[in-house]
Amino acid sequence: MHLEHLAIAVADLDAALRFYRDVLGLTLERVEELPSEGVRVAFLPLGESHIELVQPTQEETGITRWMAKTGGGMHHLCLAVDDIRAALARLSAAGAELITPQPVARPDGTLYAFIHPRSTGGVLIELYQKSQPTSP
Repeated sequence: MHLEHLAIAVADLDAALRFYRDVLGLTLERVEELPSEGVRVAFLPLGESHIELVQPTQEETGITRWMAKTGGGMHHLCLAVDDIRAALARLSAAGAELITPQPVARPDGTLYAFIHPRSTGGVLIELYQKSQPTSP
């Protein structure tokens, strides 16, 4: 297990990039539109991990509701795991409250799931299992 990314919720992705990319000097790896999740996301590598800037693009999403209460900022911590199903089963058996009891697949095949902050001491945690490259 290792830190995959720290997600920061922002109201304006372009304005946030002016700080993280232009002022801090981080490299912009990519920007993704994720209509199914109602967000636009920028990934900036930082060592072996990433900073993920997340801008909501739809009104009725969890991140939009969270930003209405908090104004934005540090949203979640993402941990990469080798076997997300086994990790979710272990967490569930230990009594953790899972927001996403079954992993969700992103278009690139990456699987993810969220653990509720009530189970983690107040931090929203995402689990990530990167897709395995297919052999030719």
